[in-house]
Amino acid sequence: MTTRKHLKQLVRERMRKTGERYTVARRHIAESDSSWEFRGGLDGDTAALTNVLANLGVVAPHTGEPLTEAMVLGVGGGLGAGYILWEFDSHPLRSRVLTLGFRRLWQYPDRWARGTAERLGLHADQHETGGGKRAAAELDAQLERGLPAIAWIDPYTLGHRGEPEWLDGYGGPPVVVTERVGDAYAIDDRSSSRILVPADRLAAARARVGSYRNRLITIDPERIDLDLRPAVEEGLRLQVEHLSEPSDSFSLPAWRKWARMTGDTRNPKGWPNVFADGLGVGSLRASIYSDAAHGAHLRGLYADFLDEAAELLGRDLGADAWRTAAEAWTPIVDAALPPGDPLRSLIDDGLDRAAARWELQRARDLAPDVPPPLGEQVMAMHEAEVAALERLRAAL
Repeated sequence: MTTRKHLKQLVRERMRKTGERYTVARRHIAESDSSWEFRGGLDGDTAALTNVLANLGVVAPHTGEPLTEAMVLGVGGGLGAGYILWEFDSHPLRSRVLTLGFRRLWQYPDRWARGTAERLGLHADQHETGGGKRAAAELDAQLERGLPAIAWIDPYTLGHRGEPEWLDGYGGPPVVVTERVGDAYAIDDRSSSRILVPADRLAAARARVGSYRNRLITIDPERIDLDLRPAVEEGLRLQVEHLSEPSDSFSLPAWRKWARMTGDTRNPKGWPNVFADGLGVGSLRASIYSDAAHGAHLRGLYADFLDEAAELLGRDLGADAWRTAAEAWTPIVDAALPPGDPLRSLIDDGLDRAAARWELQRARDLAPDVPPPLGEQVMAMHEAEVAALERLRAAL
């Protein structure tokens, strides 16, 4: 089985022997070895880009190893902070939807992808079209060239995560389409093995969400011009700039706002008012846990980036401060769903027990409950992140 680490070398050897262009030679290599290295990942957007680059054989010049997800996160401008509590009157039992954001530009994935690709010198091609036939043709054309494609989808419509109908159209992070297999496509959704989805279902999922309908990003390894040092320096600058902004929806003040809202009885958006009837608390608890547990808040991953950047740039960038900030999230996720809670276990089991997870979550939404008292824990986390930002600012 071909390892992705040596894929580029094999392709170039074939080019020398046959005179073929890179994409043609790579397609022949892929046809003789249809393996895809599944690498998982914490964040959908950063993992998709990281895994595509690794499988294309792209390596960091200073290590000779594939770029890590931590490095892609850092070059992308690092962390963000987002707190939005949505209310939809037309759907009573799903009217309270908590959204937490952890990556810079989490609310604008297209901007993040374009900027990160530009800083990495990837010369990525973004394809968008309103027509389903053209969208399918563009995807097939890229796969025929031997290139994987990052595709944005609606997870409920695609159906591979077992999500309930009330999440229809909510959208989510992208998947990587690795190859066409007859009337189906193979995808990598931070998974441990390939997932096959019918072609018509993938087409419907790609077209479902208007803000990124039929969007694809592909990367031609022949056009990559990677210069990591300036990319890292720019990513660090963007990080300090972004987390210093005053926005209480998309930057660090969002955590202070969250802490306040958990006990604010005067503000209509305060939890005592929003959850006055006790309904929907199961989803509130589950969303906090599923969004932030197991390092999904990305603070530990960003510390890993700072370690890599420190080695590249030759100076300490305060990674330990962000690891302290990451530890401050543990009391939050434990208060949302304590260890031993059946819903927590079902979430941790992932796709294997998705149906049971959503059934229990809905049952809890219908049973009156009180939101977890998180004000002190969230405020402590906010203070730790402010301190980590100041440490990074001083280092730069």
